[in-house]
Amino acid sequence: MKSTLNDTKNATPPFSRTNPFQAKVLKNINLNGTGSNKETRHIELSLQGSGLTYDPGYALGVVPSNDPELVALLINEMKWEEDVTVTVGKQDETLSLKEALTNYFEITLLSKKILQQAAVFTENEELQKLLLVENTNQLKEYCYGRDLLDMLRDFGPWKATAQEIVSILRKMTPRLYSIASSNAANPDEVHLTIGAVRYTAHGRDRKGVCSVLCSERVSEGDTLPVYVQANKHFHLPEAEDKDIIMVGPGTGIAPFRSFIQERAVNKVNGRSWLFFGDQHEASDFLYQSELEKYQKDGVLTKLDAAFSRDTDQKVYVQHKMLENSKELFEWIEKGAYFYVCGDKEYMAKDVNEALITIIQNEGTLTREDAEAYLKDLQKQGRYLRDVY
Repeated sequence: MKSTLNDTKNATPPFSRTNPFQAKVLKNINLNGTGSNKETRHIELSLQGSGLTYDPGYALGVVPSNDPELVALLINEMKWEEDVTVTVGKQDETLSLKEALTNYFEITLLSKKILQQAAVFTENEELQKLLLVENTNQLKEYCYGRDLLDMLRDFGPWKATAQEIVSILRKMTPRLYSIASSNAANPDEVHLTIGAVRYTAHGRDRKGVCSVLCSERVSEGDTLPVYVQANKHFHLPEAEDKDIIMVGPGTGIAPFRSFIQERAVNKVNGRSWLFFGDQHEASDFLYQSELEKYQKDGVLTKLDAAFSRDTDQKVYVQHKMLENSKELFEWIEKGAYFYVCGDKEYMAKDVNEALITIIQNEGTLTREDAEAYLKDLQKQGRYLRDVY
């Protein structure tokens, strides 16, 4: 997305995906309390001098670098020299192997294409077998959750130079995060809410490229390469007197923090209702004191929180919606906008299902008519989702 620079006389090109801005880290804190199973970072970045601006609902692209430990393991595995020069990109730029593996290439993802191209550098029968047409499913299964190091360990011995191996890799892709601040409330700043991704698979500990960079290797004073990505499909209502209902468990809270801040600055008179959810109230209620202050000040009309691990029966955001079925339907009938942000696979589906149930029961409609009602809400631009 092209950004506008304040000073048009300045010849610096606008900052974008291909020309990210080096944003200084002003704050990097863990939002989770003692005893939490999670680590959620609140990161504040300076946009001073960038000319970058954003609206609530926009995303920030972060161009990450790979874990130095993983890079070292790769170089070691192949007995390469880290300072050997390799050529990258269409412009035939040269970098040291270590620099290329750290900042230029994607090394934590595998694809069918990578395995096919790698196959010419080894006589490993297992790899040739995996690439047969009838083994498409096994190939897909192999790629899932594995990385370049797994491939190099599993299918050697390799007859390939460092250059030949890096030539089959994809360029590092930026990671997009929903912006967790309002530009109007925080001029020259942008805030992010990032959950650190860590898991064990195929006998090794795995780390999310960007989320663990942000949680382990980026400190105040460091910089992160960023750009603003517009999101035309997720925004506040144009009319400020409209009510909004926001469902954002976990890091899904991010854009709603931006919505609430924006509405606080603009002193809007539309009501707002937030459904937040996580594991434990004591350690995982992200931005709790901030949200409670907004509620006290009347900026946030209603706040309903669900904590799934605090009771025998797991309680999620959709359960809180169903508990407030009558009032929620009244808000929608009166023209409220309904927003969902977060996990696409489970949460967003469950919330959608709860919404249909509420419309069906409260509107005394058939399932079919309730689904049509929801489709109509979507057509009107009043049911908006930012799911991933």
